[in-house]
Amino acid sequence: MQKVAVILNARAGALIRQDAREIRARVERGLSGGGRAVEVTFAKGSAMLRAIDQAVAGDHDTVIVGGGDGSVSYAAGKLARSDKRLGVLPLGTLNLLARDLGMPEDLAEALAALSDARPMAIDLAQVNGRSFHSLSGLGFFSQMARAREETRDFPHRLLRVGLAALRALSRTGRLTLELDVDGKKETIEAYAALVTCNRFGGADWRRDALDGGRLEVHVAKDEGALKRLIAGADLISGQWRDNPGIHSHAAHRVRIASRRRRAWVATDGELRRESVPLDYSLLPRALHVLRPAPAGTRLAVPR
Repeated sequence: MQKVAVILNARAGALIRQDAREIRARVERGLSGGGRAVEVTFAKGSAMLRAIDQAVAGDHDTVIVGGGDGSVSYAAGKLARSDKRLGVLPLGTLNLLARDLGMPEDLAEALAALSDARPMAIDLAQVNGRSFHSLSGLGFFSQMARAREETRDFPHRLLRVGLAALRALSRTGRLTLELDVDGKKETIEAYAALVTCNRFGGADWRRDALDGGRLEVHVAKDEGALKRLIAGADLISGQWRDNPGIHSHAAHRVRIASRRRRAWVATDGELRRESVPLDYSLLPRALHVLRPAPAGTRLAVPR
């Protein structure tokens, strides 16, 4: 019998004000078929991290995390280069990895998608030895992570994003960055730098491939307040590739240095202080994830 641990972040936006017993019953009912034994845990903060650690160290075949990108990123790092599989229930704000995997946002539909999903190997990236699944940035991007937390209780997603972007732009200063992209070095005056695991594109910030085997680094040059505002809007909307002030490069290794010894860095939505220089590298096909079948072939799961 396959053993499945489901860890749900009690602070996730989609679970706030929900009845924990009802959600637990729905998850168990949705995933317990097909010879699976399902254990569901509700936790928050450090207790959630401990629950993930215990599930990874235990005899579970699959660990399913319900939360945002930060919770999923922590689990991905713990499961990297192991035979265990990671499943994702998109219960956070952006849910970047879940979207790229094709996970529905509706809980019942997501459970149906996981119930007959198949494993695939995807790339992870690392910053200073810590794994992440989607992106890591400093300057404007770290301020966006901070501002998103401050505005998470505001109504309407577009209002939250717009207000967070304005706050982030007002707080972001000029950075003198020394870039080393696969051995090619450059010093640049910038207000943002972002490193992604594989290539994001389009207005909805999605990846065509999760196993493309490369990083991308995007650097937004500091060319004055107006151009910074325009570039910030392009970054939020996903139109940055058409902006001449934003330079993008594919790479296998990236080093970002500055005059500072430490910097605030937002990695998969989690803001923390990192030692500088920032060393980025790729872990090809290092994580086994559950990817759902095409929507038209899924079995329905009771609500």
